[in-house]
Amino acid sequence: MLAHDATSIPIIQSEDVGSTAWYLVQCKANQDERAENNLIEQGYTCFRPTHRRERILKGQRRVVCESLFPSYLFIQVSSNDNWGPLRSTRGVLRVVAFGGKPLPVRDVLIAQLYERNSDAPVAACLTPGETVRINEGLFAELKAIFLTMEGSERVVLLMNFLLGEQVFSLPLAGVSRL
Repeated sequence: MLAHDATSIPIIQSEDVGSTAWYLVQCKANQDERAENNLIEQGYTCFRPTHRRERILKGQRRVVCESLFPSYLFIQVSSNDNWGPLRSTRGVLRVVAFGGKPLPVRDVLIAQLYERNSDAPVAACLTPGETVRINEGLFAELKAIFLTMEGSERVVLLMNFLLGEQVFSLPLAGVSRL
């Protein structure tokens, strides 16, 4: 198994020549969404995993949707297809290759990324009393109890901490279901 060091995406060599597979495409800086749109317009099947993240834009906190792997996306093509149009597509830099040969990405990895890639807000799935995992910040990887929403972009959590129960608020994008 090989890994592309910039993104740590495992890839494997396909035994089935001519079969449709997923490949990794490197995009020009800050043009992965543009590349995805242009490839889809040409009839390609693409997948660009995204995640929600809280950012401060124009002085206000907002949850924005960003690429999980900035400057990369996945494309599904056959090794027998004409790959020429890929290189000239606006926003595309190159198809990631090793030894001059593009190698397919494991289907199971794409399936796992697709399953986790939901544009639906996490809060729509949470019920009070449910255990959640904190994904970022000082409490990353710790578990807490979901209590309620604080507005539309923050959650109120309960956590056993410092010899007692502590209630605190975090960005919605910073928690996930277990």
